[in-house]
Amino acid sequence: MDAVDEEIIRCVLRNARSTYAEIGEAAGLSAPAAKRRLDRLVATGAIRGFTALIDPQTLGWRTEAFVEVYCKGNPSPAELRRNLDEIPEVVEACTVSGAADAMLHMLAGDIAHLEQAIQRVREAPVIDRTESVIVLSRLINRPRL
Repeated sequence: MDAVDEEIIRCVLRNARSTYAEIGEAAGLSAPAAKRRLDRLVATGAIRGFTALIDPQTLGWRTEAFVEVYCKGNPSPAELRRNLDEIPEVVEACTVSGAADAMLHMLAGDIAHLEQAIQRVREAPVIDRTESVIVLSRLINRPRL
């Protein structure tokens, strides 16, 4: 990976719908060269996919929680991900050190919606139990690149 690849990645992180011309302009390449480089980044797995980022506020999802997940047995991270992937209220999930096996960031429309989503998490075969904390206010929320 070189500086051109890094600029291509920065460009698609800012806007996954960037055209090859826009990517090329950002990276100092022609559109066809940008396409070849982007295709190579995808083929090597450096870029695993493209997605739309939805603003949960526009959906009315203003109730936010962090949920510690404790697993049954010792499921692999891939198995845990498969069990959580179909729950749209889970907007972020990480395996963690410490007593819990994973930490989830969840968003929902209200407390009842959050409770239903947490119940769906608990119903996953690999989940033993959860512990939740509800966010009262955000103090710092920095963008990531």
